[in-house]
Amino acid sequence: MKILMVCLGNICRSPLAEGIMQHLADKEGLNWTVDSAGTGNWHVGEGPDRRSVKVAGNYGIDISKQVCRVFKPADFDEFDHILVMDRSNLANVLSLAQNNEHKSKVKLLLGSAVVPDPYYDDNLFDPVFKLIEQGCKDFIKTVA
Repeated sequence: MKILMVCLGNICRSPLAEGIMQHLADKEGLNWTVDSAGTGNWHVGEGPDRRSVKVAGNYGIDISKQVCRVFKPADFDEFDHILVMDRSNLANVLSLAQNNEHKSKVKLLLGSAVVPDPYYDDNLFDPVFKLIEQGCKDFIKTVA
């Protein structure tokens, strides 16, 4: 299974989500490939935000080698599930969908709730990690 995690800039939330989901899938022995992307192109080619790298490392997950990229329409065909962090990401990704099959792949990671963007508040990174981790665990329970 191939899963794509999406946030705005692909430097804070979606890199964490990629790392957490891949870590949990590997622990469960699932043959999953997880990637991440952003709906904006400001950070293409950069690594994740240092605070995301740090908080992931605090939980034994190394996301330092990830490279930021922008979401592209071809991702609909490449991935089985596209999990977005907030309603803005959801709207942006769905606006690129060309058919109902594409749309059916896109969901908020937390169901009806959103993952807040921690970019402007250092104190949000740990709580955001925990929200994403729970969302990933819940996703694995429903899909694996």
